[in-house]
Amino acid sequence: MSTATEVFDQLRRHLSPKLALTGSFAGRGAVETTADGVRVTLSDGRSVLDFGSYAVTLIGHRHPAVLAAVREQLDRMPTATRSLANPVAARAAAALTAYLGGSLPKVYFGLNGADVVEVAVKLARLATGRDRVVAVRGGFHGKSLGALALTHSPLYRTGLQGCSVDVVHLDPADPDALRRELTARPVAALVFEPVQGENGAVPLPVPVLRRWCEEAGRHGALVVADEIQCGLRRCGEPSVALAEGLPVDAVLLGKPLGGGVLPLSALVCSERLYAPLAADPFLHSATFGGHPLSCAALPVTLTTIERLADHGQRLSALLDTGLDRLTRSHPDTVRAVRGRGLLRGIELVDPATAGTVVLRLAALGLLVSPCLSRPTTVRLLPPLISTAADLAEAFDILDAAVPAAPTS
Repeated sequence: MSTATEVFDQLRRHLSPKLALTGSFAGRGAVETTADGVRVTLSDGRSVLDFGSYAVTLIGHRHPAVLAAVREQLDRMPTATRSLANPVAARAAAALTAYLGGSLPKVYFGLNGADVVEVAVKLARLATGRDRVVAVRGGFHGKSLGALALTHSPLYRTGLQGCSVDVVHLDPADPDALRRELTARPVAALVFEPVQGENGAVPLPVPVLRRWCEEAGRHGALVVADEIQCGLRRCGEPSVALAEGLPVDAVLLGKPLGGGVLPLSALVCSERLYAPLAADPFLHSATFGGHPLSCAALPVTLTTIERLADHGQRLSALLDTGLDRLTRSHPDTVRAVRGRGLLRGIELVDPATAGTVVLRLAALGLLVSPCLSRPTTVRLLPPLISTAADLAEAFDILDAAVPAAPTS
């Protein structure tokens, strides 16, 4: 096994010097080596609590039920021929549509979130015969070229103004914004995150979303809820949009869908949105789409999430209490806390303070996820398997890491 020094040298030489630098700061010269449950072990022997991993480890690292399902499939048939029927993907699709209640009967499997954002927009344009897509300010939908057009932050689009999708971004504080766009020119799709993760765990106002969804439907536009980060009970429900009764044509899922073990994402959608792909299943395909190992993880992941759902509500209540206490203890540095369920954002007074806190947390034993679209905010993403003791430990570390005054 490579030493930490060798790993950082390889990162600098073959990936990115900046990745090496940030990884070195976060790990204090050590690298990740093993993980189990809510903890990651570093090369220097330290064990740290993982409330980050960009929302992937909802049921923790190496969940035994997921590992067993994947190992069984590995011993049976680890990859697909792409010519014969794939029973593992078929079972996974059936499980996923049933999990969301059956109103959205069609599925397309990808690997990353951007994969299914791309196919959702592509199918919406083909199904409607329209080119224009409406997204929301503060939204994040990926960094591949088509998905990037929907992502609001200019940080990721600098030098790429020629993105190929015609997109306008709505202000969620303006309920009339969509009506104006719909009457100005035809719209193929409305795409939104019910809770904006990369923007600092910002829940969008449900009355505005409901109005927009209904207006889009009346004008023949398709509605896509991007729940790649906030879905699968991360924010309390299997689907935030469906739980709120929003009339959507698609829900996008990903991140923890492969059980925190394998990459997997999914577009779960209506017959109307899926119609171009139903007519030609090769209209949009990928070599590893519906991969047997990833799809084998899906049913047991959903079962595990549901088994932990009530516990997740209790964890959410503990987060409310802990974040309120943190805010009162650090009034000069914590400006606000936001979020829903197990997706929370702590807004600090400035980006420098937030960056310092992220590094201090890692040094003290708590991994979190920064928000590049809102650099003043630190994201907490505790797994569903966390205990009350884990949360207590995390808040002790937060209290020690957050300074009494701004660092800039």
